[in-house]
Amino acid sequence: MEGKEPKKEQKRHQQKHSGPKAERKKSRKQLGTPAGDDERKRNPKAFAVQSAVRMAKTFHRAQDLKVKKHHIPLVDRTPLEPPPIVVVVVGPPKVGKSTLIRCLIKNFTRQKLADICGPVTIVSGKKRRLTFIECSNDINTMIDLAKVADLVLMLIDASFGFEMETFEFLNICQVHGFPRIMGVLTHLDSFRNNKALRKTKKRLKHRFWTEVYQGAKLFYLSGMVYGEYQTQEVKNLGRFISVMKFRPLVWQQSHPYVVADRMEDLTDPEMVRVDPKCDRTVSLYGYLRGTYLKSKGQVHIPGVGDFAVADISFLPDPCALPEAQKKRALNEKERLLYAPMAGVGGVVYDKDAVYIDLPGGHVNQEQEEVRPTTELVQSLISTHTTLDAKMAASKVSLFTGAAALTPGEVEEEEEENGLTSGPQESRVWDPETQRERRKAVFTEEEDDDDDSEGSSDEEGDEEGESEEEDEGVNKGEEEETVLKKEAKDKTEPKEKQGIKTIPPVKRQKMEERKVEKEPVVEVPAFADSEDELEMSEEEEGGKGEQESEGEESDSEGEEDGAVEKGDLKPIDSGHCSEEEDASDSIEDDCETIVSGKESKKSNAISKMEEEDEEMEGGELCYESAGSLRWKEGLQQKASEAFLRQQRAAPNLRKLVYGTVGEDDGDGEEDEEELGGLFRVSRPEKGKKHRADGVDCSRFDPDAARNWDLEEMLDSIRDCFVTGKWEDDQDAATLLKEDEELYGDFEDLETGEVHKGKAAKQKDQAKEESEEEEEEKLMKVDDETQKNKRLEKKRRLKERFDTEYDDGDATYFDDLKEEMQKQAELNRAEFEDVDDETRVQYEGFRPGMYVRLEIPSLPCEFVTNFDPHYPIILGALGASEGNVGYLQMRLKKHRWHSRILKTRDPLILSLGWRRFQTIPLYHIEDHNGRHRLLKYTPQHMHCGATIWGPITPQGTGFLAVQSVAGTKTSFRIAATGVVLDLDKSVTIVKKLKLIGYPYKIYKNTSFIKGMFNSVLEVAKFEGASIRTVSGVRGQIKKALSTPAGAYRATFEDRLLMSDIVFLRSWYPVSVPQLYNPVTSLLMPAGQKDSWSGMRTVGQLKHDLGIRNKPNTDSLYKPVVRAQRHFNKLHIPRELQKALPFKSKPKQDQPKGKTPKDLQRPAVIREPHERKVAALLNALSTVHNYKSKKAHTAQHAKHKDFLRQRDKAEEDKLKRQKEAKKKLYRMMGQKEKKSQRSSLKGAPLDD
Repeated sequence: MEGKEPKKEQKRHQQKHSGPKAERKKSRKQLGTPAGDDERKRNPKAFAVQSAVRMAKTFHRAQDLKVKKHHIPLVDRTPLEPPPIVVVVVGPPKVGKSTLIRCLIKNFTRQKLADICGPVTIVSGKKRRLTFIECSNDINTMIDLAKVADLVLMLIDASFGFEMETFEFLNICQVHGFPRIMGVLTHLDSFRNNKALRKTKKRLKHRFWTEVYQGAKLFYLSGMVYGEYQTQEVKNLGRFISVMKFRPLVWQQSHPYVVADRMEDLTDPEMVRVDPKCDRTVSLYGYLRGTYLKSKGQVHIPGVGDFAVADISFLPDPCALPEAQKKRALNEKERLLYAPMAGVGGVVYDKDAVYIDLPGGHVNQEQEEVRPTTELVQSLISTHTTLDAKMAASKVSLFTGAAALTPGEVEEEEEENGLTSGPQESRVWDPETQRERRKAVFTEEEDDDDDSEGSSDEEGDEEGESEEEDEGVNKGEEEETVLKKEAKDKTEPKEKQGIKTIPPVKRQKMEERKVEKEPVVEVPAFADSEDELEMSEEEEGGKGEQESEGEESDSEGEEDGAVEKGDLKPIDSGHCSEEEDASDSIEDDCETIVSGKESKKSNAISKMEEEDEEMEGGELCYESAGSLRWKEGLQQKASEAFLRQQRAAPNLRKLVYGTVGEDDGDGEEDEEELGGLFRVSRPEKGKKHRADGVDCSRFDPDAARNWDLEEMLDSIRDCFVTGKWEDDQDAATLLKEDEELYGDFEDLETGEVHKGKAAKQKDQAKEESEEEEEEKLMKVDDETQKNKRLEKKRRLKERFDTEYDDGDATYFDDLKEEMQKQAELNRAEFEDVDDETRVQYEGFRPGMYVRLEIPSLPCEFVTNFDPHYPIILGALGASEGNVGYLQMRLKKHRWHSRILKTRDPLILSLGWRRFQTIPLYHIEDHNGRHRLLKYTPQHMHCGATIWGPITPQGTGFLAVQSVAGTKTSFRIAATGVVLDLDKSVTIVKKLKLIGYPYKIYKNTSFIKGMFNSVLEVAKFEGASIRTVSGVRGQIKKALSTPAGAYRATFEDRLLMSDIVFLRSWYPVSVPQLYNPVTSLLMPAGQKDSWSGMRTVGQLKHDLGIRNKPNTDSLYKPVVRAQRHFNKLHIPRELQKALPFKSKPKQDQPKGKTPKDLQRPAVIREPHERKVAALLNALSTVHNYKSKKAHTAQHAKHKDFLRQRDKAEEDKLKRQKEAKKKLYRMMGQKEKKSQRSSLKGAPLDD
C-alpha cells in the first residue's frame, strides 16, 4: 500500500467561453427556451413517432388512467361546521376492536377510556371531529352501522385469516353505499417466522384488494406493548383518518339522520308508577347528519319502528371545534372527548337545563386551568349543609341597630298577615304505598313571572325540592329552577346578600398568606362566589398567556387585562350606590380580590378618595404584606381612573341625586333592598367620602393629553358637527344636499336672483367643462371603438379555440366549476342569518347537535336499553312512511348455500328499515308475461314482489333468512335493487285444466270434466286446447247438460281414451306481510335472538310433521290392458289405385295339419327295444373311442407342427448367417476394388 504512488488529480473540465457551442448556449440562455424544446427542434427525428399503433395505445392508456380518477361531480353540501365523521370499527369477536378505539382516543385526546360504550365523539383536529362506534358481531348492528358509517376500520386477525363476519360486512356495505374502508391487521406478533409473516401479509392484502378495490389501504399493527398497540403505528393510523376525504353517499346525502349518543326518559314518573307498561316519551340527542331536517316529520328507529317527532330543538355543541384556526396544533383544553353513554363528557346540555358531571376522582385534583363551571359545581357538591339549613340559621336585620330576625319569626309574622306565597305542607297517609306523603297545599294562585319577589320564593323552592326527594319525582322544570336558584345564590357575592363576614375559605387563605409573608393570590380549592373564580381565572390566564402560544382565555377579567399581584386597586364603580361604595371598599381591600365583572363595570375614583380609603384599610392588610407599594404612581392611577369615568356614559341620576338604585349592567334588584320594601340609607359616610372629591358634574381639563398634536385633534374631530359621521348624517353631505335643494332663490320684492355657491361655481365651470367634454367625447369614442374591436377579436379567438383546440379546460372541469359555484351560492344564501331564523326556513342543518322528543315509544325501549347497540334515527321522506307493493330485481348471493323458495318469509334491509316480508319470485318471459317461480335461479337475476314500505327507486337492499344467532354459513341470502313502486306487474302461474271426451262425431267432440258451469265455459270460448297425443283443437260452445261440458272441434278424430287439456295462466296475489324487526326491544343479552315468522319447513321440523306423499307421484307397477284394433278397411276404388306391393293379398293363412295327415307314433316290441338299447350302447362306445383317437391325433399333430416350426426357424437362422457372410465378403471385395481404383487415379482428380 505504501509503495503505490498517490492517485493523480484528474484535470477539471473547463467550460468553453468562446466558439460555436458556447455561442449556442448563450443564445439559448437569452431566449429562455427549455432544454427539451431545443432538443426537439435540433433533432426532430429522434423525437418522431416510431410506431403509430404504440403511440395510440400509450395515449389511450394515459387517457384511461386520467378518466378513471374522475368521479361525477356532486354539489358540496357539507356545512361550515360538519358533523363528526362516523368511524365504525368492525371485526369478529376478540380481534382487538375495543383496544384499537381506546388507543385512538388516547392518541387524539390524551385520555384513557375504560369501557367503550355507545358513540365516543372526540376533537381530532382544527376542523375535524370523529365519532367512534364499535360494531358487535350481531348482524342487526352490522346492517345499521353500515348505513351511517363514513369510514370503516376493518380489523382482521392475521394469525387466523379472514372470517365470515368481514365478508358479510363488506357485502352489506356494497348494498347500502360503500363507505371508505381501511383494513387493519392485528395479532401479527404471533408469527415467529419472518417469511411466513410476509407471505401472510401479501396473501391477505391481495384478498382484501379483491373484495374492496385495488390499492385499498391495509394497516399492520405489529404487536402490543402493555396491552396497547404501539404508539407510532396508532399515530400513523390516526393521521390517515385525520386527512382522509370522503365521497358523499346517495342515501346519506338525501336523508337526514341522527346517531343518538344520549337518551333521556321524559315520561311522567306518576304514569310509570301507575302503569309500568305505558308508552314512554323519550328525548334522543345527537349530531344531525345527511341533509336538512324539517321540524315536523316521521323518523324510523331501526330495531324499534316508525314514530312521529313531537319536538326538535338544537343545543350548544357539547364537543365544539376550536375557535382559533391559526394554530398548528390543539391545546389540551381543546382536545375534547364526549361519550355520555360511557359516562364521559363534563357538560351535558338540554333544552331547559345544563347538567355537569364531575367524576369523584377528579374533584380533589389540583387542575392547572380551573373553569368557572367546574368550580361552581364543585362548591355545590362539597357543601356539608343544605341550603335550607343555611337559610334557617341566617339572620337579617331590617334597620341599623335593630334586632336580627330569623326566618322562622319572619314566617310567623307573614302567616299572621297572610303574606306567605309558598306552598304549605300537609302530611297525608297514602294507603296504596303504605307511607306518609307530604302534600303541597297552595293558599292562593301565584303568577309565574314573580321570580324575584323576596326570599319567600327561595324557601318555597327548597320545600318543593325536599318533597321531590321524598317522593322520588324528578320533574324537569322544578329541577331546573332549583339548580338555577342555587347557582344564583352561589354566584352572588356574599357582600351583596347582606352578609358582612369574610367567608371561611378566604380567611384561611389570608392567614396562610400572613404566615408566608408573600402577597400571592392562590387559586381557591373551591370558591364561594363567582368573583373569586374570575379572579383566579385572571391570574391563571396571566401565567397561561406566557406558557401557551395563542391560547385564548375564557375568563372575562382577562379581557380587560390580568390583575397584577402587587397592584391591589379598590375601584369605585360609577354605577353603584353611595352607601355600597363606602361600606364595601375596606372589605374589598382586605380580601385582595377584585372581581372581573366589577372591574369591567367600574368607571373612576378620585385621588383623594383613594388615599382616604387606603389609609383606613392599610392597617388591616397592606402592613401585613410588608410594603407600601400602593403609593407608587398614584397620579397615573388617578388619571387613568378619571379617563375611564369620562369614557363611560354619565349616570344622570347619580349626577343629580348622588345615588343609584339599581345596577345598569345587571337587571337584578338592588343589593341593599330587603323584601322589596326598605332601603338602607347611609348619607353620613357618603358625605365624608365625597367632601374632598372632585365635582363630578364639572369637566376638568385633562393635563395628560397634549392638544397641540395633530393625532389628538384627529381623535376628536368626528365628535363635532363638521366631523365624519355616518354616510347619511355626514355634515358635508347634508350641507351639499341643502345647497342643491335651497341653493338658488329669487327675491320676490326686488326680483333679484340669488345664486347658491354651487350655482355660481356651475356657471364659472360651465364654459370650461363644455370644452373638456368635447375633448373627452372624442377620446371616449376612440376608446369605445377600440374596445369593440378588441372584444370582437376576443370572441372570434374564443370561437376558434373552442372549435380547434382541446384546451386545458374539459367538460369535466366545467362541471366541477359549476358545482363549486352552486355550493358557494348555497352557503352564501343564509350565511348572515342567525340559527333560530335559519331553522325556520331551511330546517335543522347537518352538523347541529339536536334534541328530538319522541312520544309513544314502547316501554321495552327504555327498560331494555343497552348502550352497546346503536340508536339511529333515520328521517323518512314524504311517501316513505306508507306501505305498498314493491317490484325488485333480486339475485341469490353466490356464497349462500341454499336457493330461496317463493312464499318463504325473508328479512330485508331496505332504506333505514329491517323488516320481515313474504316475497314472490318471478321471471319475465319474451312476451312480457311475469311467470311465477317456485325457487330463485342459481346464477341469475329474477324479479321479486313484496309488500313493504315505499322506498325510492334504485335503493339497494339485502336479504337474510334469520337474524338470530350466528350461523356457520354465510348469512346474507340475496341482494338486489328496487325497480318500481306500484302493482303494475301481474304475476301469473301456470294452470292446466283437464277434460275427457264423452261423445265423438268425426272431428267434433263433446268434452266434460274441465269446467263446472256454463259461465266458466263462456269465459274460455275460442281458447285453444290439445290432447296428450298432440291433436290440437278449439273450444266452440257450452252445452246445457251436463254442467261445464262444451263442444270442441279438433284437427282429427279423437278416441275415447284421449285426455284433453287447456293451458291457462292464473294471477297470484302477493301476501301482505310487513313485520319490522324489533331487536332493540328485546331484553339485554337477547337482542341478537329476534325471530319472526318461520318457514313451512322450519315449522314442520319443529313440530315433527312429515310430508304426506302424493299418491299420484308414487312409483307403482304399470299394468297396461292389451288393446284390440279394428281390421283395416281399404275401399275398393283405393285398392285398384294402389300398386301391387301395397294391395291387400287374398292368400289364406295355413292352418293346422289335420290329424289324419299327421304321422302316427311307432310302439316297439320288447325284443326291438333290447336291440335298440344294445345299438345305442355300441354307438356310445364307438363315439367315445373315436373321440379319444381324435384327441390323440390332435396332440400328435401339434407336436409335428412344433417340430416343423423349430426346423423352419433353424433353417432361417442358417440362411441369415450365410447371407451375412456373403454380404461381408462382397463388401470387402468392393472396398478393395475402390481402394485399388483410387490408387491408380491421376493426382489432378
